[in-house]
Amino acid sequence: MSAERDGAGAESIRVFLLDDHEVVRRGVHDLLDGEPDLLVVGEAASAGEAIARGPALRPDVAILDVRLNDGDGISVCRELRSLIPGLACLMLTSFDDDDALLDAIMAGAAGYVLKQIKGSDLIAAVRTVASGQSMLDPATTARLMSTLRTEPPGESPSEQAVARLTDREREVLALIGEGLTNRQIGARLYLSEKTVKNHISRLLGKLGVERRVQAALLAKEAGPARG
Repeated sequence: MSAERDGAGAESIRVFLLDDHEVVRRGVHDLLDGEPDLLVVGEAASAGEAIARGPALRPDVAILDVRLNDGDGISVCRELRSLIPGLACLMLTSFDDDDALLDAIMAGAAGYVLKQIKGSDLIAAVRTVASGQSMLDPATTARLMSTLRTEPPGESPSEQAVARLTDREREVLALIGEGLTNRQIGARLYLSEKTVKNHISRLLGKLGVERRVQAALLAKEAGPARG
């Protein structure tokens, strides 16, 4: 944790906020700044601003709104975690959305809470994820994962579908399963982001799924890519 020390010598948890509603940002900022061990080091009103400003501020925890005018907090989570080692992302949303929760899990988010949360509970959640613990309930996560496994009777689609992929597509799929962004996949495989996007589009079609998170689950079920 890249913490600072306050006047009493205690370590402060550095927090970065992303929400496109100014009133929400101000409210969360004031709430957290009232705690002696929490320090809000910066804010952003858009996904682009968060990615541009966040890394230089060295936060320990990023509180990210899931739905944004110029994108989504889950993509920001994935991007910031690739730029800030050890960052814990706490997703904040107004909607109890299973799909968004699954995406957050695959992006490596440490927690997912609703905006209706009590102030004291949000403070506790920040401290929890900052300590390296998860705010994602294991039972709920397992239930949600199972909803994406639409296996026809008598078949093992994860292995059969993956077998139809080219070697390169299997490599890309494995890296999707690790939660890497298109940029990270491109860097790992020495490909352009456009080429990575094309591979992903084709492999989604071959796998018979529409969403990246579903492909990631198939990647995990099928096991390591065979070179």
